[in-house]
Amino acid sequence: MAQIEQSDNKGKKKKGAQKKMAIHVDFTPMVDMNMLLITFFMLCTTMIKSQTLSISLPTNEKVENEAQMNKAKESEAITLILTTDRDENGRIKKDDEGNELNTVFYYFGQPQIADENHDGIIDDNNIKAERFIGNDGSVQRGIRKILHDRNKQVLAKIDALKADWRDKKFSPNKDINDSIYQARAKEIRNDSTLTRPVVVIKATPQASWESLIGALDEMQINQIARYQIDNITTVDSALIIDYLKKNPRK
Repeated sequence: MAQIEQSDNKGKKKKGAQKKMAIHVDFTPMVDMNMLLITFFMLCTTMIKSQTLSISLPTNEKVENEAQMNKAKESEAITLILTTDRDENGRIKKDDEGNELNTVFYYFGQPQIADENHDGIIDDNNIKAERFIGNDGSVQRGIRKILHDRNKQVLAKIDALKADWRDKKFSPNKDINDSIYQARAKEIRNDSTLTRPVVVIKATPQASWESLIGALDEMQINQIARYQIDNITTVDSALIIDYLKKNPRK
């Protein structure tokens, strides 16, 4: 509170002299109010959320027959091996538009490494190569088309669900529509009755971070729920070397 104090000049006063007033303001209540305001804003303010990449981890699906489970996984499995084209100095090669030249080697099921005639060349190498290429209108290209075709049952159901969501067939409330859409889309991605791929992503020592992020983006674009990142093996390296022998790059 403010106080007004009258100065007496130590008892000496001159006739007709004007009285001097000293104003003293107590800021203690103001400090208390500031602390209360700071506490209020700290409790009521939403802090900035970290922007992280959401990765869907494999689920523990219960099965009664382990042999059937392994067989199903082999038939649905697709392995992606990422690598980045580099020059003799280890610098990343880029195309005319400045994009990295990333190659995606892939194979379905188990790798084929049989060499019956012992000539150092795999008899039936099932590895192939593609690149990260965007759509041409509504047509998928590159590795996106491979993943799209492997997950077409899930994508067809999600496309139908998305059409219903756009037409607001769930509820007149848009926020509820979006919530229901996200929940139902998740159920479709995790529907074990549908043919769904199991994608294993691996990277060579030459692969860049951009190639790995590109592979994860393809998982989201193609609505693939079951995928994981694993280490490259000697078998994978042998498949790539054999592929490059049979298909030398220009």
